[in-house]
Amino acid sequence: MFYAETLDNQLRFGDVVKGFVLATSAIEKPIMIRNEQHNYQVDINFPNLCVILSPCCTINEKTKNDGIIAISPLIPIWVSFFDNQYFKEDLLRINKKMEPKQAVSPEIWAQFSLEEQERRESEGISYALLEVFVYQKNDYFIDYALTNSKHESFTTNFFMINFRNNFKVDCKALKSKETLSEVKLLQLSANARKELRDKIADFYGRTPKEDKVLLVE
Repeated sequence: MFYAETLDNQLRFGDVVKGFVLATSAIEKPIMIRNEQHNYQVDINFPNLCVILSPCCTINEKTKNDGIIAISPLIPIWVSFFDNQYFKEDLLRINKKMEPKQAVSPEIWAQFSLEEQERRESEGISYALLEVFVYQKNDYFIDYALTNSKHESFTTNFFMINFRNNFKVDCKALKSKETLSEVKLLQLSANARKELRDKIADFYGRTPKEDKVLLVE
């Protein structure tokens, strides 16, 4: 079960919520001198639905509940997911670790050299698409169509979040139980929340190759 049958009266990590405005700044280069004229852009986005990325305990500690949360918009899945039969059979497999051969289509695997296949197999079970987490279809998600490079069309209502696409939101009204009941639509089951926690921890917790040789166990 991906979603919990009942909702808590508090925000939890992984919750699907509505009603938030997100802002992204874009600059040509770092601004080193503030009193000079610079080119920059601020994009405002009002997504239909978002996902809470703040840990449950951080949100709900009474002494620290200041209305500030981390949030990520739910976005359409990539059409390339359907090129991999392993994903096509169950898109939620993207959220889990898998064998190297399962991470790509058989056609792509066959294009790898023998050395590359052996290298990948030596790495063992791991996440394939580390930066994304797929959300199970449900009545709150609208259907949409995707078309691949072969002009094949797919209709789905699975959505996902991208860990690189996260925002800070400051909303003092989140301290109100009434507001929570309005914005909170879905809550992950304990198992699904653990999958999200494990994957995002792996995304942020990876050790760079150049550091591995310097670190002593």
